[in-house]
Amino acid sequence: MKQARAWQRMLSGRRLDLLDPTPMDIEIEDIAHGLAFVARWNGQTFGDWPYSVAEHSLLVEEIFRRSNPGEAARWHLAALLHDAPEYVIGDMISPVKAAVGPGYGALDERLTAAIHIRFGLPAALPPSIKKAIKSADKTSAWLEAVQIAGFTEAEADRFFGKQAAQNLKGLSIQLRPPIQVRTAFISRHTELMKKL
Repeated sequence: MKQARAWQRMLSGRRLDLLDPTPMDIEIEDIAHGLAFVARWNGQTFGDWPYSVAEHSLLVEEIFRRSNPGEAARWHLAALLHDAPEYVIGDMISPVKAAVGPGYGALDERLTAAIHIRFGLPAALPPSIKKAIKSADKTSAWLEAVQIAGFTEAEADRFFGKQAAQNLKGLSIQLRPPIQVRTAFISRHTELMKKL
């Protein structure tokens, strides 16, 4: 029986094997491009542009930076790349991930490890860093829910945890065209790589 194709050709020309990804087949331009065109919230957001995973990733990195002053640039990079596998597997909302089961998590872990190694990070993050990034991710989700996804603050508190006002001070979501988000993502990645 013929095995199903498990690789995707990227715009860079790389061929990424989803079952056995290697760091050598990962390019930041592919990640930035893919994430800039993947809509969060299944596209169910207000505005003239979809709210992309790239935009979300930039916000999570900013929240992580504010919440963890003095952390090394490598952990800021980890925050920026926290959803990077979604450039090939898309952004599934939590209920769909639960329905798909453990196979999705294993695929995500393999891709994450290859991406981390490609950019000089450990395949698995230290638990304290992973926890801090997850906290920034939840803060971002709360802000997105309230500002662009139609949730009330009470609903967002229930699903994403009540957020302290200082975590959100000065943060607002401004939707941008994918090309602008892609450029901003690559630019931030370049800045962080120079600091490693």
